[in-house]
Amino acid sequence: MKNLKKIDLFKNLTDEELKELQAYLVTTAYKKKEYIFSEGDSPEWFYIVSAGTVKVTKLSHEGKEIILEVISPHDIFGGVAVLRNFPYPANAVAMEDAEVIKMSRKNLMRLVDRFPNLMYFIALQLGDRMKSSHDSLKNIALERVEARIAALLLKLSNKVGVETKDGLLIDMRLTKQDVADMVGTTVETSIRTFSKFKKEGLVTDTDGKFIIKDKEGLASLSS
Repeated sequence: MKNLKKIDLFKNLTDEELKELQAYLVTTAYKKKEYIFSEGDSPEWFYIVSAGTVKVTKLSHEGKEIILEVISPHDIFGGVAVLRNFPYPANAVAMEDAEVIKMSRKNLMRLVDRFPNLMYFIALQLGDRMKSSHDSLKNIALERVEARIAALLLKLSNKVGVETKDGLLIDMRLTKQDVADMVGTTVETSIRTFSKFKKEGLVTDTDGKFIIKDKEGLASLSS
């Protein structure tokens, strides 16, 4: 029950309402790189990340994976397809071992009728997600790679940043390949850019996670 309260979607429900809701939820564990759903699958389930991270991806015409979004704990995904009842438009893959809460489409529709505020919060989150995706695509089209990577790091720090003595920790594991796939560049360019950022004292990394040491410096690059 306490864990459900951490999810924005459910935070305004009473304990009695959460108890009722729990009967409709299924928790499933996924291994790193395991597919949760594939592009074109029927929209059977609405998902919320409980632990770990999930990436939403598509394949380019050349077969290269493009990461459209990274879903962190307590965020929803699969919502547009479920609500509109059309096939999932992308893939969802566990970036690391992850735990996901899911609800069937039939039960979601039933609960939206029962708790109208759920639809309001789903719409808000989906709107934010669409704006974020639009901004990412605009950056890929218009900005140079350094600006795109700086903007990505700042975006992730706003979602999952944790203040530490060394700087602002982006609390998820990301490879240079992941970053390249998210900003539409090559892994070699991603590696070179991070080397430059490190030399300039903007970022560092530890245990597979990036730490922002100069947020203002990154912001000046991304604008």
